[in-house]
Amino acid sequence: MIRFAVIGTNWISHAFCEAAQSTGRMQLCAVYSRTLDTAQAFAKTYNVQYCYTELDALAKSPDIDAVYIASPNALHAEQAMLMMHHGKHVLIEKPMASNKREVAALIACAKQHNVVLFEAMKSWYCPNFEILQQALDRIGPLHRATFSFCQYSSRYQAYLDGKNPNTFNPEFSNGSLMDIGVYPISLAIALFGEPSNMLATGSLLASGVDAHGSITLQYGGFEVINIHSKVSQGSALSEIQGEQGTITIDAVSKLHTLTLQLSGQPSEVISVTQPDNAMGYEATAFAGLIEQKQVQHGGLERTLLVSKIITQARKQLGIHFPADDGLSC
Repeated sequence: MIRFAVIGTNWISHAFCEAAQSTGRMQLCAVYSRTLDTAQAFAKTYNVQYCYTELDALAKSPDIDAVYIASPNALHAEQAMLMMHHGKHVLIEKPMASNKREVAALIACAKQHNVVLFEAMKSWYCPNFEILQQALDRIGPLHRATFSFCQYSSRYQAYLDGKNPNTFNPEFSNGSLMDIGVYPISLAIALFGEPSNMLATGSLLASGVDAHGSITLQYGGFEVINIHSKVSQGSALSEIQGEQGTITIDAVSKLHTLTLQLSGQPSEVISVTQPDNAMGYEATAFAGLIEQKQVQHGGLERTLLVSKIITQARKQLGIHFPADDGLSC
């Protein structure tokens, strides 16, 4: 059983802890928060004994094998580096870090300390991702894909009211591209690899982060258009178009329903049923890597490439984070 701690006590931390423990391979043993009351409230839900308000104490604990990090993006690299220096395996919520330089440094640190580093991009590990990969050949030569994820942020009104929430604050390496755009881009990279060219467009808020935008990835005669927004709610399906048919995807972050439409034939749902909380798949993959002592794995290559694309896109759009001025770890 892998004994893990959680850094961050928001809703996604609850979702991960529930999913991870349901696998029977991971056990939540400790909670970190900046305040003891918050840590204890979270810990009580899972009957967890150990609560921490000091990261150094958590990192040095002999009772913890791995750490799940769900803190603000700008803190990921520093916290993960500390944990890995003390021999902890680390699973980090997407995006892994603020920029490509931080991601590369984290990968090097994991290799140096012989620990597993893993990005929690759940769509890569669910059963329907493999089904989607296998179905590509059925629609013939590919010409275009459109991946869309537009979700109105519950914190946008607070931003409009001048409250400067983390979601729209460059100090926390946030914005639409980092929070939402990472999903369609990660799917594109996982399916098609590194593009030959890319172009980013978008609209920036006065805070300096993006509100919405798109990134076009070129693959020779094939292109992938990735659409994202934090200030509008979208309902459009994503799709991959080939000469012999089309595959539609209900949600690029979940891949719950995949529909195949071949030319001249009835449409066919090719996906399998997945739980609403699909984070158990990533937890299982993470646990497997730890058990197999597999420090080098394909997820790291995908994470680094996604970070490269997003870092380049931010440069094209003029989005600058304080974390870009130097590694914080």
